[in-house]
Amino acid sequence: MFQDIGGRGGEKRFKSPRRARLRAGFTLIEALIGMVITGIALLGMAQLFLISIANNTRGSEISQATFLAQQRIDDLRSLTDAEFAAFPSSSRGESVDEQIDMNQDGTLDYRRITQVQFSGHAYTVKVLVFPASQNGVAKDTLLQNPSNYRLRAEMNTVIGR
Repeated sequence: MFQDIGGRGGEKRFKSPRRARLRAGFTLIEALIGMVITGIALLGMAQLFLISIANNTRGSEISQATFLAQQRIDDLRSLTDAEFAAFPSSSRGESVDEQIDMNQDGTLDYRRITQVQFSGHAYTVKVLVFPASQNGVAKDTLLQNPSNYRLRAEMNTVIGR
């Protein structure tokens, strides 16, 4: 198998040229195939990265919308009975349909719709928060089927008086 070529170090060579070629390294085709496989794997990883960014953005929107809905309910809970009966009051800056700029950058971020119904000694409150992209949609349309309009948060509660 091996041929001693003599010399000081006892160097050996393959007798067969085929075996010598196998030991020589990668061919150009093997390197290209490896690069293609690596490229495909990296494209899959890039797609996963983009999906994770979209999911994080959506999660952030839902978190902020939930905060806005809870904020409205907390504000309503703090009202006196007379103030609550007069809700929404323009003198207090209240509205049942608000466009909200969360970070004061001049771009609307959310639309918050508040429904209040009185029955007996309690008020039923429903707060819906949509992304700003739904600002052009009529309020009644949003209330009929909120899930068709990218609803980000919905909170319902009963406030007794």
